[in-house]
Amino acid sequence: MQRRGTLLALAAAISAGAIGDARADGEGGVDDDAAEPGNLDDALRRFRALPGTKAYLVQAGIGGSVARLAHQPEAVLFIASAFKTFVLGQYLRDVESGRLSEDEALAIDDGVRNFGSPVFIDLAGATPARSVLEAMITHSDNLATDAAMRKVGAARVRALIAEAGLRSTRIPDSTRRFGSYLVGAPAGVDLGWPGIVKAFENPPGPLRPLLNDVQTIAGSARDLVSWYEQALQGAFFTKKRTLVEFKRIQAMSRQIAEIVPPGTVVYAKGGEVEDFNGARAKSLAGQMIVGKTPVTFCFLVNWSSTEGDFATVQAEFFSAIAAILRGIRRELR
Repeated sequence: MQRRGTLLALAAAISAGAIGDARADGEGGVDDDAAEPGNLDDALRRFRALPGTKAYLVQAGIGGSVARLAHQPEAVLFIASAFKTFVLGQYLRDVESGRLSEDEALAIDDGVRNFGSPVFIDLAGATPARSVLEAMITHSDNLATDAAMRKVGAARVRALIAEAGLRSTRIPDSTRRFGSYLVGAPAGVDLGWPGIVKAFENPPGPLRPLLNDVQTIAGSARDLVSWYEQALQGAFFTKKRTLVEFKRIQAMSRQIAEIVPPGTVVYAKGGEVEDFNGARAKSLAGQMIVGKTPVTFCFLVNWSSTEGDFATVQAEFFSAIAAILRGIRRELR
């Protein structure tokens, strides 16, 4: 892959343009639940057959009290834009405490402009924080993410991650600082909007791996399932309306339509890397509600461009997850 092509694919590394097995208490795109028995096992095998390194954890009932499906749930992988749920959580906590307001107008400018921003990339001005948070989750807009992180502060988001006990989760200072580091900028340097555009043409240093010890987006299936189980029960909020708002925005992710039948309540966030220096990734985590039973899930896959075409793997990623969740829903009913 030519260098220019590699660098232009960086946008996908931090946006969601658009995902031996352990069967503990039970195993564990979209048609109805009338599929024949055995499809859940088949769907799990299909997911494990994806290229590269795969991990998943699905827990029906809090803590897997009804059933638990797992494959390498502790593996630390690149989770892409799935990390934006933590930014949303801390922003709403700051709204709850009175430190911030969802009605406050946030600047949309070159100070936070970045690739992978389908909503705000060519806009300038200001818009309510509520719209910024919605763009961050619904369309995984990187400009929106950095506008929110500029206001809330990466350190406060990391403090929330620590409070939740997510030991393997790591987030960047901002999506643009992450991108700057990947294309060769020194640690802690934000190349700025004109600078990162130029870096796509002429990188200031050697390209760095997505998973690194300085600026990265990493986590495990266990961490993400733990986060959603806690957050969706209101563990990090003191007011019911904050939890309602968290759920409202998490339910807006456009990837939800890829994995569940219409009418199913799901809160989720995913991400992807289409191709950065030969590295590819898909992630999807959240919770599905079946009757009164929460089904909390995380699916991760990291692979190389030599192992599989992105579009093909992405299609099978969504198809397998849809079949897994459909099978679980059928069995719970």
